[in-house]
Amino acid sequence: MPEQPSHGHAEPRRIIVGISGASGAAYGLRALELLGQAGVETHLVISRAAALAIKQELGLRPADVAAQASVVHAIHDVGASISSGSFRTGGMLIAPCSVRTLSEIVSGVTSTLLTRAADVVLKERRRLVLMVRETPLHLGHLRSLVAASEMGAIIMPPVPAFYAQPKTIDDLINNTVGRALELLDIDTPALQPWLGMPDATD
Repeated sequence: MPEQPSHGHAEPRRIIVGISGASGAAYGLRALELLGQAGVETHLVISRAAALAIKQELGLRPADVAAQASVVHAIHDVGASISSGSFRTGGMLIAPCSVRTLSEIVSGVTSTLLTRAADVVLKERRRLVLMVRETPLHLGHLRSLVAASEMGAIIMPPVPAFYAQPKTIDDLINNTVGRALELLDIDTPALQPWLGMPDATD
């Protein structure tokens, strides 16, 4: 387990990862893998719908994904450590974030540990990164996104970055997740910084 700070001047190297029931379970899995490689303690919550998506999209069992986390919390365990603001973390990433999960966070009416943990992150003024995966968006979705941003969440839809010249789906996933983790002050080799366009010649 990573060493914890003794005087509270810096956030622990501890990140909550939520995987909800939108398409894109690969983002959550890759986040866990990259955080583990970076030596960050991870606390994972998988929703019931996400468990179905993991099987459908990745051909894996939820237990296979959970094996990548430091600590796994059951979705309805509202007494878990991450449900309290006294349990210090460096923030939370929900990858992917369904509209239902977004809506619960915005309303403050949290029915699971996943949305309760996100609510705690917001009230403690920690970073909450939401990889919202829905398209197209109607007005209700857009208003929820604005409300979440006004509350302090960072909205980061998993939009592919083609300027990085990806060659594979893994390249796309790595770049997107690397960017999300950068928003939580976690550097990984998965994200190559933009150094500008090469000089064009006629």
